[in-house]
Amino acid sequence: MKPYRYIYLAIAIILASCESTNIPPKSQPSAIQATPVQKAVTLDKNFKIASGQTLYVPVYSHIYHHNRQEIFELAVTLSIRNTDLTNPIIITSVRYYNSEGKLVKQYLERPIQLDALASTDFFINRNDTSGGLGANFIVEWVAQTEISEPIVEAVMIGTDFQQGISFISPGRVIKSQKNDQRSPLK
Repeated sequence: MKPYRYIYLAIAIILASCESTNIPPKSQPSAIQATPVQKAVTLDKNFKIASGQTLYVPVYSHIYHHNRQEIFELAVTLSIRNTDLTNPIIITSVRYYNSEGKLVKQYLERPIQLDALASTDFFINRNDTSGGLGANFIVEWVAQTEISEPIVEAVMIGTDFQQGISFISPGRVIKSQKNDQRSPLK
């Protein structure tokens, strides 16, 4: 009779462990997370610019491989991060251009505010090759005080046939504004 006790105990332990692996731990976050809502703002004629920049961010909707005979499509995430510890920045424009320099998409209808240490992102699906190999973003931001400059970069990623590639492309300042008393509105 004793050997059966051990078999029943072993089966009970196996069943209990199988059941517990099917239940996700409560401390684990859900797979779907909400994207924070962008805070739209209105800039009036009284808005004074203390600092601002226009940035060029090269992005790649695809790259060539196998002697340029095949295309590897890439998803693109443009990330804008306010690195200032106490002050917000205002993103006034995010524009996406193709290889010929033609505007493909304007991402903002109105300026948005990024609070201290906040970030936002803009996404291009890997199936969207409208930008081509020489695509880019132009990002413009302003602030009412001197702040630490934001980090603006693109992350490209693609996976196919058990291959994967990912890389970043940092933004480059092509125009700076300092202590300008004009409004960004024209």
